[in-house]
Amino acid sequence: MGNFRGHCNSSNFYKSFFMYLTGKDYKLAMAMGLSFTALTLCAEYSLVSEWVGAEDWAALDDVVPGMERALWVLTIISILLNIAPVLLEQRSKK
Repeated sequence: MGNFRGHCNSSNFYKSFFMYLTGKDYKLAMAMGLSFTALTLCAEYSLVSEWVGAEDWAALDDVVPGMERALWVLTIISILLNIAPVLLEQRSKK
C-alpha cells in the first residue's frame, strides 16, 4: 500500500507541473498532491497506533526509527515539489 500512496503523490506532482507548463490551472492538482501526503501520514500513524494497541513492541522497535526519518524527508520533498509551480509562476512574473 505504501507504493500506491507514493505513486499517487508523485503522479499528482507531475500532473500539477504539466498543467503549469501548459498554462492551465494547476492548483487543484497541487492540493490533491498535498492531500495525499497528509493521508499517507495519517495512515502511517494509524499503523503505528495498531502496533501499540497490539503491544507489538518488536515491530515498533524495528520499523519506527527508520520510518520517522523517511516520513520527514518524503513529506518535505512532497511539499517542495507541490509548491514548485507556484514558485515558478511568481518567478516568471518578475
